[in-house]
Amino acid sequence: MNRLERKWRELRRSGKKALIPFITAGDPNLMATKRLIGALERGGADIIELGIPFSDPMADGPVIQKASERALAKGTTLRKVLSLVREVRRKNGVPILLMGYYNPILAYGLGAYARDAARSGVDATLVVDLPPEESAELDCELRKVGIDLIYLLTPTSDAERIRRVAKRARGFIYFVSITGITGAKLRSEGEIRRKVAEIRRRTSLPIAVGFGISRPDQARKISKFADGVVIGSALVSLIQQRSSSKNFIQAAEKFIRAVKRGL
Repeated sequence: MNRLERKWRELRRSGKKALIPFITAGDPNLMATKRLIGALERGGADIIELGIPFSDPMADGPVIQKASERALAKGTTLRKVLSLVREVRRKNGVPILLMGYYNPILAYGLGAYARDAARSGVDATLVVDLPPEESAELDCELRKVGIDLIYLLTPTSDAERIRRVAKRARGFIYFVSITGITGAKLRSEGEIRRKVAEIRRRTSLPIAVGFGISRPDQARKISKFADGVVIGSALVSLIQQRSSSKNFIQAAEKFIRAVKRGL
């Protein structure tokens, strides 16, 4: 049982919902990312989604695109992100999900990535542009080292796609609450609730909802029927706005604490 599975079991036993904040590794720099991970954990983050910066993040809106650009300009690479996680593991036990695109992982080498990610203390990987039909090779390498491959479902996923993802999924299923990019307008609560219920009929895994959730009240509403809530663009935007001040780490912790309080 890895850290991710233990966390979900702990949350279920206590009747609580997971808060999963997203930040881009290397924005504003890797040292700040290390401090941010600690602050988010103190603020109540149950799982941290750490973005691997990429030059063409097609699923991300302007806020996270710019965060990737800033991180890449600072020389952030996948290898450096893995080294960062290894350093974080000396003090922080929060489950870490690496979110990224397939190209950097393929260039790194699938087996090498799985091995080095496991050694660093990564618990799960989400590859935005890798559909389940093409994921077998990476999934095989990750299974060998006990890392979960997280799959996405969307409002347009039909019954066959839900069935296919439910069959392959480990860790949890990530439901994208919008048909668009990160930071776009959230769909109606009723639509999201109905789709989550449809997915739940196919799996016993936890279901986390992300994309478009920016405020504590939105997170609270979604948490009534989802097992976890992902909040990304709002947090990344806050970090960008405050990064020139001395208290941006504390501001991020305060924001996450406020969201967690309502779950």
